[in-house]
Amino acid sequence: MSHVSRQGPSAVLVPAPDPRAVREASLEELTQLGLPLPPSQFPLVWEPGDEIELRPLREIEARIAVLHLILARCFGMPPQAAMSWLLNSHLVEMVTPPEWEFVMGGKGDHRSFVLHHDALFSLCWVLGLTKQLDPTVPVDEHLVELMPNIAAGESFAHWRSRILAVPQHPADAAALLDLHYCLDWAYLELEEAGRPVPGLVDANAIGQRRWALEWAVMLRGPYHEEPPGWEEVDLST
Repeated sequence: MSHVSRQGPSAVLVPAPDPRAVREASLEELTQLGLPLPPSQFPLVWEPGDEIELRPLREIEARIAVLHLILARCFGMPPQAAMSWLLNSHLVEMVTPPEWEFVMGGKGDHRSFVLHHDALFSLCWVLGLTKQLDPTVPVDEHLVELMPNIAAGESFAHWRSRILAVPQHPADAAALLDLHYCLDWAYLELEEAGRPVPGLVDANAIGQRRWALEWAVMLRGPYHEEPPGWEEVDLST
């Protein structure tokens, strides 16, 4: 279930693809997976004539680095070491208030921060660091090799120069966002009905991947507000 990539630069505003054609492809993929289809009135993610762009490259890279640091805290990194790395990497301003409370004081829902592993995977796809974002396949076990080596003291700047990100074309990222919008609905339906999902990825993971795509893909048009901050992404619909 790979998606063909037309590689392109980040933060370039382009016309959005036909939302109905994209939705048709999303529903076809759900059908192939044996998933329930959303109702006919299920809203489109964007409208004909809208434009799309990805968030600036450095902003996406910074979000990846912060999420990776939070996961390191989940698995035992001391708060002072985490703070030191953020300061040295000039990333303190990229940490949200709930993340800050967790990094510094261990406050918050530990399990919800661990789930960000899938959001991280999704953002790595956006930057072309992983080849596909298959809804039936769990996070690539080699993902950690693509992350900043915080334990070895690798700086954010050094990591950025090492990975040489080549972001996806915004239209491809938008199409994957639409697919995950539909997948999120379908997986929650299965969960509510007590039915099994088609692969090794559960509803929580799909929701996390959608969260990252909702944040990374910026939609521009008369019916869109300003792109949300990380904590403001709305997954309620």
